[in-house]
Amino acid sequence: MPTTIRRCAIYTRKSSEDGLDQSFNSLHAQREACAAYILSQASEGWEALPEHYDDGGFSGGNTERPGLKALLADIAADRIDIVVVYKIDRLTRSLADFARIVEVFEKHDCSFVSVTQSFNTTGSMGKLMLNVLLSFAQFEREVTGERIRDKIAASKAKGMWMGGVPPLGYDPPTDGSRTLKAAEAEAERVRHIFARYLELGSVHALQRDLEQRGIHSKLYVTAKGRTMGGQPFSRGALFHLLRNRVYRGQIVHKGTVHEGEHAAIVDAELFDRVQTRLDAQVRRHQTRAKNRSVRAPLTGKLFDAVGYSMSPTTSRGKSGRTYRYYVSAPLQQGGRPVGSNSIQRLSAPEIERVVSEAVRRWVPKIEDPFAIVRSIHLSERGLQVALDAEQGRSLAARLGDGEVILDRTTDSITVSLPILFAPRGSRTLVLAANSRPRQPDPVLISALRKAHAMLRTKRGLPMIDSAPRSPYDRAILRLAFLAPDIQRAILEGRQPTHLNLEWFKGIDVPLAWSKQREMLGFGPRRTFCSGEQIT
Repeated sequence: MPTTIRRCAIYTRKSSEDGLDQSFNSLHAQREACAAYILSQASEGWEALPEHYDDGGFSGGNTERPGLKALLADIAADRIDIVVVYKIDRLTRSLADFARIVEVFEKHDCSFVSVTQSFNTTGSMGKLMLNVLLSFAQFEREVTGERIRDKIAASKAKGMWMGGVPPLGYDPPTDGSRTLKAAEAEAERVRHIFARYLELGSVHALQRDLEQRGIHSKLYVTAKGRTMGGQPFSRGALFHLLRNRVYRGQIVHKGTVHEGEHAAIVDAELFDRVQTRLDAQVRRHQTRAKNRSVRAPLTGKLFDAVGYSMSPTTSRGKSGRTYRYYVSAPLQQGGRPVGSNSIQRLSAPEIERVVSEAVRRWVPKIEDPFAIVRSIHLSERGLQVALDAEQGRSLAARLGDGEVILDRTTDSITVSLPILFAPRGSRTLVLAANSRPRQPDPVLISALRKAHAMLRTKRGLPMIDSAPRSPYDRAILRLAFLAPDIQRAILEGRQPTHLNLEWFKGIDVPLAWSKQREMLGFGPRRTFCSGEQIT
């Protein structure tokens, strides 16, 4: 009887890149040992695949490794029967990651073999021993991490530079020491930035000034030859630079300041004046934010369609009148709008009015309508308003046309509020609640037409000659028995925002038209239409 061929993939890994440039390195040694083991099992039909699944310089603490990803992809494609490694921790050092990897192995009937440790994942005892061994491997990794962190803390306490990209004004040590070396040309640029900030009094103005003067961040080439930096300063980078105590000849570790071994390039008086000015600005902004939150009740609750927070801001018109807005974070920080159709600036009084009127209609006895609002997310079809569930118990009875409960949990209720947005100049107006552009759903309309095609009419009544052939046909057939005004709304694109084919297939639609309108989010019927055949 011929032996069944067992396709074997060899996986190798080394945590650091040290020695990988040698003609025979650790990856080669691991592969040779695994290949020899596979050859010893040739009588069992084992054959080594020619593909190399190697991860040189990648930690076993996570699964973000190209070789491992390629291995798992080939296992999922049923190209591998056995995975062979030199030691089990070459595959992973994380117990949680190993459990997920083993699930992939078992799903595709793939075995796992360690050359130096006799384990077989097909048996329960082998799985137990693997878990025990991985627990120790993970413990070793965590202890090693703690040891490295302790070493870094002790070194920084002595004022040593512990690596990374050096700040503008310094070069990394080249003599084997841990002491930064001052770069005089860059140091003069740093002193100019500190002095210029005191002259302008604003980081925003400083950012624009530096960009106009062509003063950019540090241009740095890594040991691998990768070029970094050399770009215009962002506001965040400038705040970090102005706060960086490295320029005072100090090293900071977890909030503790230590005297560094390197020389200071900014004198104490200039550095302290800048810190005092920054602290004063922080206090002023905090006071403004506190006062603004009283006048802007949707602060921290309003988000644009992309998910960015919309913060309150003001502007003064030519007449001296002050206007309030809610603006998306990227736009407020001077970035470009995200998405061509994304609404990123709203008139504050108008959006507050619409939300307040809706909440008072949903919860009539509420004193502060904004107090029960948890969050508001903008979408192309209106707003999604999340309310406190305790206050909104009887909400469903007070929903208007086009409004529907999207999600209900033990502590919150999310309600759709269809509104129409209209741009005007640099702002967006909220024109009206309960109105929106017609948006026909071609998938839903196509399913509605197919449902009617499965029927025939006899004496004005729909008849079914034979049962639908597929689960899909059975699901969409119910569309043909919807109330005529609901079907007309679907054809005209006036259906509620949540009503799509996937949502419809997941619910049980009642036969009574009044119940249908209530379940599907339609308001009271305003006109009566006799039954229509949709073609």
